[in-house]
Amino acid sequence: MRACEVDVPIHDTNHPDRRGAHVFTGVADSPAAALRRAHEVYDAALAAHTAGLEIPGKQPDSWGARGLRPGWQMEWPAAKAGLWHNPVS
Repeated sequence: MRACEVDVPIHDTNHPDRRGAHVFTGVADSPAAALRRAHEVYDAALAAHTAGLEIPGKQPDSWGARGLRPGWQMEWPAAKAGLWHNPVS
């Protein structure tokens, strides 16, 4: 298992010129597994938010979604997954 990062492009549905990225990090054995886990934790966070519940915290495998940006669309087909590079190391 290695520390991985998934970068998902996002855009504001009300202002398509406003773009950004949502970054997920966690432990996975491959980029494909990292992408799958990122999507799963995002879906769980969105479901909780939609139901009026608290967004789940980090999972035992270190994946989690800390927040959502209502009105922003995730562009999952353009997501990139790979090894995580700690910006402070």
